[in-house]
Amino acid sequence: MTRGTVLPRVVVLAGGVGGSKFSLGVRAALTRRADAEAAASAITIVVNTGDDLWLSGVRLQPDVDSIVYALAGVNDTERGWGRAGDSERVNHELQEWGAGWPWFTLGDLDLGTHLARTGWLRDGLTPTEVIGRMEQRWPLGARLLPMTDAEVDTVVTVSDAGAERPLHFQEWWTRYRASLTPVRFENPGIAAAAPAPGVLDAIAGADVVLIAPSNPVVSIGPILAVPGIRDALRAAPGTVVGVSPIIGGRIVRGMADVCLAAIGVETSSAAVAGHYGARTADGLLDAWVMAEEDAAAAGDVDRLGIRSVVAPLWMRDTGASAALVEAALGAAGR
Repeated sequence: MTRGTVLPRVVVLAGGVGGSKFSLGVRAALTRRADAEAAASAITIVVNTGDDLWLSGVRLQPDVDSIVYALAGVNDTERGWGRAGDSERVNHELQEWGAGWPWFTLGDLDLGTHLARTGWLRDGLTPTEVIGRMEQRWPLGARLLPMTDAEVDTVVTVSDAGAERPLHFQEWWTRYRASLTPVRFENPGIAAAAPAPGVLDAIAGADVVLIAPSNPVVSIGPILAVPGIRDALRAAPGTVVGVSPIIGGRIVRGMADVCLAAIGVETSSAAVAGHYGARTADGLLDAWVMAEEDAAAAGDVDRLGIRSVVAPLWMRDTGASAALVEAALGAAGR
């Protein structure tokens, strides 16, 4: 640790478990270069809110909470979501009343977060201001911003028994485990949404923008769909570096392969890089960090106009995540 070190200003686009682990790595990497206070002022994490939903009268923000809990050190690392040591008494009681979704668990501690959030929203706070309140309880070592303050929940239209029907993303993902064939993903109202306050300024002031190894379709996709964010990335003065969510031609977690197939993208590191595209060709990326297991495809990425960087991608612990972040920062010359 070197006090007085000037840190690069880093913006991270993130969602899901992969985004949580990567965010921990960003904080750890920059803290090692300087100190916790300097790192906190250098990091902005823009979080997907397309997974959000209303359930049993309360507002849930799964990706926001996953990243908040991880940075606060209170997350359940075994399940990958929720609070460590949580109980489910209230969830059981809700099911006895036939309320909520029996296949969607609300932990008691987690429900406390949702109740607090809902109360603040009912009092007139925005989602950005709610996250600010959360940061007062748990210093997170980074600034968190929702992608937008608008409600733009993800709706998945699926093909079921020869007919199409819409499902909230959480029902498709959690209840059906993505087993129903998706036809399209939509975020109703997103065309009229605006980036949350501070998002565009953070991108414009960043030395490096990192696209986390989150689901490209349902975690990163909604962020990029907020009007103004994609254009801001294309115009960003800093370097935009993406990190592959694919290792050895396979997804790391979840059902991202099903999502990719629905939009016609192969489950491969090079294909996902091509999905984001090169900034020199009206896309988003300057560089792409890909797994050692996919090194043979590095030339394919380079031919897209995106500089390939091969590095270990498994985020088994915070140290490994920090090493991955260093590789991404190195790709940006930082």
